[in-house]
Order: sequence, then C-alpha cells, then structure tokens
Amino acid sequence: MEEYGKILIIATPIFLVLIIIEKIYGIYKKEDTAPLIDSVSSISSGITNSVKDVLGLSLTFISYEWLVSKIAVFHLEASVLSYCIAFFVIDFYGYWSHRLAHQINFLWNKHAIHHSSEEFNLACALRQPIASLVNLFTFLLIPAALLGVPATVIAITLPLHLFLQFWYHTKHIKKMGFIEHILVTPSHHRVHHAINPEYLDKNHSQIFIFWDKLFGTFQAEMDDVPPVFGITRPVQTWNPIKINFQHLILLIKDAWRAENWKDKFTIWFKPTGWRPENFEEKYPVHKIENVYDFEKYGTQNSQKLVYWSVTQMLITLLFVTYLFDNIAKIGLPNIFVYGFFILITIYSYSELMDKSKYAIFWEGFRFLIVIAIISYYGDWFGLNQVFPFSNYIILSFLSFSFIATIYFVAIDFKSPPGITLNS
Repeated sequence: MEEYGKILIIATPIFLVLIIIEKIYGIYKKEDTAPLIDSVSSISSGITNSVKDVLGLSLTFISYEWLVSKIAVFHLEASVLSYCIAFFVIDFYGYWSHRLAHQINFLWNKHAIHHSSEEFNLACALRQPIASLVNLFTFLLIPAALLGVPATVIAITLPLHLFLQFWYHTKHIKKMGFIEHILVTPSHHRVHHAINPEYLDKNHSQIFIFWDKLFGTFQAEMDDVPPVFGITRPVQTWNPIKINFQHLILLIKDAWRAENWKDKFTIWFKPTGWRPENFEEKYPVHKIENVYDFEKYGTQNSQKLVYWSVTQMLITLLFVTYLFDNIAKIGLPNIFVYGFFILITIYSYSELMDKSKYAIFWEGFRFLIVIAIISYYGDWFGLNQVFPFSNYIILSFLSFSFIATIYFVAIDFKSPPGITLNS
C-alpha cells in the first residue's frame, strides 16, 4: 500500500500538468475538448480509484504469487528479460480482461465508468473503477507464471502498464503513420470509446494493437464517421461513485423483476446490455438512439459552480496527497477512516455539480465527520505536527464549504444558467 501511494504522489502531478497543457492547447486551437466540470468528474473518479487501491479494498481469489509457486517451470530473476516478458503477458491479460468487460453484462459494471464521459480527453483516462472489488482474471497471467516471472516484477509492471495508457486519450493527436501498425494510438482508442454502431466493441488492446488484429476486433478510424463518445445508456450524473454502480443496480432490479428464473440467473452472463423480453417497454431506461442527435449532460452551469468545483477537486487532491505520503504514520484502522472521508467529500461536491438539493445533506455530513475526527484524535491525523493551526484551517474551509453549498442550492441553482461547460 505504502509503495503504491508513493508512486501515485509522483504520477499525479505529471497527469495534472498534461491535462492542463491539453486544456490550454485546446483553447489556443479553438478546439477545447476538456470542459472543466467533465474534467473535475474524471479526476475525482481517478481519486476514488487510487484511494481504493492504496487501501487494498479488493480481493484476488487466485494470487499470482500462488500461481508461480504451483506451476512455474522455470524461475527467472528480476532482469530486463523478466520485465519484458511481464509487460507482454500483462498486455495479453489486459486485452482479454478488457474485451470480456465489454461483452459480459456483470463485468461491464466495473468498466462503464471509464466510458461514461461524453468527451474524449486526457482527464477521462483517469475514470477508473472502484466497483472492481474482485479480480477474476489472474489466470490470464499463467504464461508469466509458467516462466517463473517473479511476483515483484508483475507488481511493478502492472501500474507502469496502466500509466502508459494515459497519453492516447486525446482528440488532438491524429493518425501516427507506421506507429498505427504496432501500438495503440489516439486514433485507435477514439474508435474504442465511440458509440457509433460502426465502432462499438472494437480496439480492446491496451499497448500493442496487434491483439485486436489477431482476434478480429480491430477497426480503423474512418474520416467519414466522426467518433461520438459516451455510453449508449448515458449516466446523466457527474458523481463518479454513482456511475460506478449504476449498471449493477439496473442488473439487480432486472433480476428481481424477472418472472423467469432462468432470466434471473442468466442476465448476469448475457451480452452487455441484455434485458429480459419486453423489459425495455415495461421498465424503460433512457438510451441514445441517434448518436448524432442527443444533448450532452450538464452543458449549462454557472461560472461560479464551475470554478468552485475545480477548487473542491484541487483541495481534495491535497488531502489525498497527505494520506498517500503518510500511510504508515496514520496506520490502521485510521487510513480507512481517512479514505471514507475522501469518498464522502467527492460524493458531496459531485452532488453539487449535479445541482442536487441533497448536496446540503452530504456537505453537512462531511462537516460532521471532520468535527468528529478532530475532536477524537485532537488533530487531523498528525498534520498539526507538520503544519501548526491546521485544525483551524481545515474547520474554517469546511465551514465555508458548507455555507457555499447552501448558497448554490438556495440561490445559484434558481438563477438562469450563466455559461456553458465548454466556456
């Protein structure tokens, strides 16, 4: 946990700088692809995912280390060769776990968050799941286990492999010549994120594009079919925690309402989006029929709300950085209390971004959590030792935030919208 937290402390500012550069470049080119509130939602999703990972809130039924101990034919040391093998096998693993997430109903729940943005930019790369609480795909790493690639090599290579998927989430890089034949490029991945019928469920590769060509899921981006982004059942919320469980909630409801016991069981394993017969009429769910004619979610917000949302996200990043940098000092079970505070924080300000009146409740709940923590521990998880008066600063900010939330719900939301998100 601690090691991964240190890695994220290094990676996070790099991602943020690149996101800001893309935003500035888009404004300069008069082709801004990164609306601020959409980016706040995306970065907030990345925060929830990283907190889940750092806290170890996931289960692996079959660990890679166990696989190596049971089936390894060779025993490689950590070397350039073992890292290359690990990277190649992880990419194979990534292709199939990614493809299955698109093809099986219950697996789609953990991946829908990544596709939920109706934009395509570097920030949306950070839309990663908290709903993936169980890892079912360790068996796909069997080739590496057979060769005896050490578990430590896999543990280092996995986050590196994930971070290398960040750069191609952009509309500003067009086709890249001969590289298109080897690596996944922005053009390939625009196809993958598109909801056009011509592009659905294509290009599942993560680093090497040849997996799609080998297994029949490749589709080149076509000049006459501009990609349209999102998911066909739009999430219609900025709240990343809600998005993480929307599809699962629909599956549970449909399984409960299904009269046929076979449907109650098989709905989980059917192709993504499948529902029992006549359910679309009996229990309709909003679906995009014409990808070229639909209204994007939340395209009107006041300038105040936009900038306040950015401020909340940046301050949350400061809280998260302190957690990641002091995991050992904060210790168990306190890191879980801290993680709960982060999740409530994101839930609260994203409810405000959705213009929900319940944002007042969630912000008040967050304020009470902070008061309880400082009252019980005496300070904010040892922060006073590093930064005197931190208690007063945190309580002052949370007080102001609560008042601001009341203002937005009671006054700002009742005023005519000021600007579009793209401004």
